[in-house]
Amino acid sequence: MKLNIGEHFFSWDRAVVMGILNVTPDSFYDGGYHNNIDNILRHCEKMLTEGADIIDVGAFSSRPGMEIISAEEEMTRLLPSLSEIRNHFPEAIISIDTFRKEVAAKAIEYGTHIINDISGGTFDKEMLPYIGENHIPYIMMHSGNNIETLHSDIINDDPHEVVRSFFEKQTRFLSQYGEQQIILDPGIGFNKSKSENFYLLKDINRYRINDFPVLIGISRKSLIYKTLKTNPQEALNGTTVLNTVALINGADILRVHDVKEAVEAVKLVKEL
Repeated sequence: MKLNIGEHFFSWDRAVVMGILNVTPDSFYDGGYHNNIDNILRHCEKMLTEGADIIDVGAFSSRPGMEIISAEEEMTRLLPSLSEIRNHFPEAIISIDTFRKEVAAKAIEYGTHIINDISGGTFDKEMLPYIGENHIPYIMMHSGNNIETLHSDIINDDPHEVVRSFFEKQTRFLSQYGEQQIILDPGIGFNKSKSENFYLLKDINRYRINDFPVLIGISRKSLIYKTLKTNPQEALNGTTVLNTVALINGADILRVHDVKEAVEAVKLVKEL
């Protein structure tokens, strides 16, 4: 996988691990855990020490039943943390998890490298033109067309075809602005049934387009703990199992809460 970030070029000969850093009070697994700067910096350092290639910072929880906060509240949560992370870890590659162009633009001013958009450009119509014009590395996730129905508008057609068609449409839009750096995320857990989530995990290349890298984010999600009849806190082993499946099936990036275990999975699968 390769990324051009500013004047720097990053290349990996293996799958990349993205560590999740939620600065929210209500995320489904770690909401409120990182509620002050000291805890945020401590967790960021832990993930980097364990081998995270990218830190993905989010200030808007997309869990089922989430509160839809304003852009102002999102930035109030995000920007002080982002500023401290950039000051303490200047070499870290930072991604920001937001679907709002206003938040994305401000985060880029603060030194962010990648924008991770759960809507793939559908929730804020200004996002894709901003990304395209500025050629910002962009994670394009498939979820749906409405933030209010993020977990309830279940796909009724072949999920591979729906996701692939979405990627084709959105990347055509971005291509109007020249060459782009796009990472594809099928949005496992968003507006898909449990069986559809497993289906998307099973055949990653059916929705990969233009040989773009594919990100898989299944860390501690309900397809794991509902299948095993446990809870997010007990879903680490299941996460590692499905991350391994994703790697074998061609995933280029793993987005995870637990970096050490994901890094070990990457190393072992690479040996295969």
